[in-house]
Amino acid sequence: MDPRQFEHIVVNDNDTHSIVMSYLLHNCFSETADSLASSTGIKQPAIDRDNLERRKQIIHFILEKKALKAVELTEQLAQDLLEKNKDLHFDLLCLHFVELACAGNCAEALEFGQTRLAPFGKAQKYVEKLEDVMALLAYEDPEKSPMFHLLSSENRQQVADNLNRTILEHVNHPGYTPMERLLQHVTVVRQYLTEENGKDVFPPFSLKDSLKG
Repeated sequence: MDPRQFEHIVVNDNDTHSIVMSYLLHNCFSETADSLASSTGIKQPAIDRDNLERRKQIIHFILEKKALKAVELTEQLAQDLLEKNKDLHFDLLCLHFVELACAGNCAEALEFGQTRLAPFGKAQKYVEKLEDVMALLAYEDPEKSPMFHLLSSENRQQVADNLNRTILEHVNHPGYTPMERLLQHVTVVRQYLTEENGKDVFPPFSLKDSLKG
């Protein structure tokens, strides 16, 4: 289909509800998903509720600065998942180190770094971040350090999203929701139209502006 015709496509309510439902279940918003089903009459897809609740708890642990608990629960849910996804495992352990450093538990953080993080230093791709994480110990207030981004809620959310996606893929479910795919497609289409017609005709896609109508 010609991308120019996308804006004229009519999406019915059932399709919209299904897209939103898949997003809610993917991100473990089970209560909201139940409310949507109740208010719209849409049938919820068959899902593994136990898996959803465990993923929800894992995400909660990460966002509530309990990264090591998230690691432990992930290993219970899928024993070899973190072993096969070392980048993700490293990011989770870094979060725990950050938690210790911010709490002022420098001795414990140093021991944790030497025993759990240092082995990752054998791979060059981890060295730079490992150095940044360890450097937090040099600051009385890590939040005012040049590595403050490691402490941010955005960083935690990103790790949580990556882990949630990886768990879903581990059990052969899509790593991205239809809503995310749609946004990716919209972005690509808008870029295509901008290149062909000029930026003044089709400005860069902005989800925030689109939601404003």
